[in-house]
Amino acid sequence: MEKTVQTKEMVRITTPDEMRRFIRKQKEKGKTIGFVPTMGFLHEGHLSLFRKAAETSDCVVASIFVNPTQFNDRDDYLAYPHDLMRDAHLAEEAGVQALFLPEEKTVYPNGNEVTVTIHAKTDVLCGKSRPGHFNGVATVLAKLFNIIRPDSVYFGMKDAQQAAIVSSMIQAFHFPIRLITCPIVREPDGLAMSSRNARLNPAERKEAAVLSRGLQAGLAAIKAGERDFDAIVQSVRSYYTVHLKLGEVEYIDVLNYPELKRRGASLSGRFIIACAVRYSHARLIDNVTGTAESVSEPG
Repeated sequence: MEKTVQTKEMVRITTPDEMRRFIRKQKEKGKTIGFVPTMGFLHEGHLSLFRKAAETSDCVVASIFVNPTQFNDRDDYLAYPHDLMRDAHLAEEAGVQALFLPEEKTVYPNGNEVTVTIHAKTDVLCGKSRPGHFNGVATVLAKLFNIIRPDSVYFGMKDAQQAAIVSSMIQAFHFPIRLITCPIVREPDGLAMSSRNARLNPAERKEAAVLSRGLQAGLAAIKAGERDFDAIVQSVRSYYTVHLKLGEVEYIDVLNYPELKRRGASLSGRFIIACAVRYSHARLIDNVTGTAESVSEPG
C-alpha cells in the first residue's frame, strides 16, 4: 500500500509510482527538480547539498536508501547507522520538499537480474579495493534517476571518484541531468564530514584529523614545484608515517582528474590527491583537488 505522509511542507514518499505523481505535479507547475541521493544518517555535508539544491532548483527531492549492492562487506552494510526521524527533521529544515524512502524490494524488484557495469575509472582509489562497488552505485542511481527524473543532481566532492563516475554515467546514458558538485564540508579540525565518523572511538576520532593534514603536505609539495607523481605520494605517506598510529593506510594516490589516471610523466592540469584509511570500525576517505598551474586555489 502506498503511503505519503505530509509533515509541514515536506512529504515522505515510499513508492516509485507516488514519487512519479509528485514529480509530474511539480513539473506541471513549471518547477525544476533538484535531487540529492543519500544513504541517510545525515550530517552537515548532506545539508550543504540540500541547501545548494534549494538555491538552484525550485523543488528539492532527497532519497534515503542504504544500497546493499555497493557494499563489499555484508557486516559493513548491516552496521551502517540509521536515524530516520532525525534525518527527516534535518532534511526538512534544510529545504527538502520530498523525501523518498523506498524499501530494498521496491528498488530491486527483480533482484540483481539487471545491473549497470562501469568499465573505466574503477581500477584506482576506492574501486581498486572494493570490486563491484561502483557498479552498485551506478545501478541504484540509474534506478533513482529514472524514477525521479531530476533536472539537476548534487554530489559532494568528498567522494570525488564517485562524482567523476556519475558524470561519465550521465553522459553515457544520455540522462538529461545537470551534475552539480559541491565542496567537501569539514569539521573544525579538518576531518571531512562522514556518516562513518560516528563509528570512530575517541582516540581514533582525534587522530583522524591527520588525514586532511597529510593531503595538505602533498599539496605543499606541488606548491613548492614538485611534479613527480610518486614524489608527491611519498610526501603524504611520510606525513602519515609520523602522525598516523591507529589507522592503517589503504591507499594514497595522485592522479589527473576527472580522468583518474596519470596523464604523462609529470603532473599537469587538474589533479586529485586522495587517500583511504581504515580504523577498527570505519573506513575513511579524503581528497584535495586543484590545478597544477594554479595550485594556490585547490578545490
